[in-house]
Amino acid sequence: MKTIKGPAVFLAQFVDSQPPFNSLDGLCEWASGLGYKGIQIPTWESFLIDLDKAAESQDYCDELKGKINSYGLEITELSTHLQGQLVAVHPAYDIMFDNFAPDALKGKPKERTQWAIEIVKKAATASRRLGLKAHATFSGALLWHTAHPWPQRPAGLVEMGFEELAKRWMPILNHFDEEGVDVCYEIHPGEDLHDGDTFERFLEATGNHKRVNILYDPSHFVLQQLDYIAYIDHYHEFIKSFHVKDSEFNPTGKKGAFGGYNDWGDRAGRYRSLGDGQIDFKTIFSKLTQYGCDVWAVMEWECCIKSPEQGAREGAKFIQDHIIEATTKTFDDFAGSEIDSNKLKNILGL
Repeated sequence: MKTIKGPAVFLAQFVDSQPPFNSLDGLCEWASGLGYKGIQIPTWESFLIDLDKAAESQDYCDELKGKINSYGLEITELSTHLQGQLVAVHPAYDIMFDNFAPDALKGKPKERTQWAIEIVKKAATASRRLGLKAHATFSGALLWHTAHPWPQRPAGLVEMGFEELAKRWMPILNHFDEEGVDVCYEIHPGEDLHDGDTFERFLEATGNHKRVNILYDPSHFVLQQLDYIAYIDHYHEFIKSFHVKDSEFNPTGKKGAFGGYNDWGDRAGRYRSLGDGQIDFKTIFSKLTQYGCDVWAVMEWECCIKSPEQGAREGAKFIQDHIIEATTKTFDDFAGSEIDSNKLKNILGL
């Protein structure tokens, strides 16, 4: 068993043009003041990290890490969620996902894909220079538009889709392997890796690449009515990153899992601040601890009702209260006795 590290916070949703949310120092001071011990850094925010410099310069990485450590914080992982998304984009989503790309690459899907691959590889090198062992990202998607099989999917389409997805990711995975860092795909709606079956399809397509791992976020499983506790039983050896995010699912006679094209506040499935949703975090923390998952508990704030400021204040305590100090003793050790082979034989009547 292993004690989960934390609490930590994913900075992406808190970045703003106003202080303290517009500088690394400001965000570090803010997070530390709330009781967080770690930060997950979105690499697309260049004022938080210069990924080109981080991939090239150990001095830069040492200075960055030292600055963050000076606030009593550690870097939990780097994130390339937006860049990882661009590794695989179906043409139906080209215009919307161009928002994640540099202006010079908009309207150029092939060049955008190659740029994304190189950016994520840089994040692998930067992670190694920062002493990190896990990296958070999205898989991207080529098949999401066929999630509901109407019209009927042609035979072989799904297999071809995962073969292509694996083909795009293999150079990245091999580079991560060279750097000694695990790729943790957030299992998420909109991605080709969105549940257990799709994770297994991708893992098989990569030849069971050892760097293919999971960022576990139970909130996404509630929205698709997947058993998020049993998921840990199936995939605990792959869980190398952990987003602590709450959600709820309240279907009505008018809407369910598909959401009716509603905004977040009016959907049956909604993300909520920690403690305001339906997720059984006591069991999740117990399972992850029991299985010895070596992860940081990273709060990702997304809520359609509560403010981010309140969510962040409450989140640090929520996580801290759920972290279990893994025991090194058995509760009935006091009743034990010295054991030798002859005593064992006597107990068995041999």
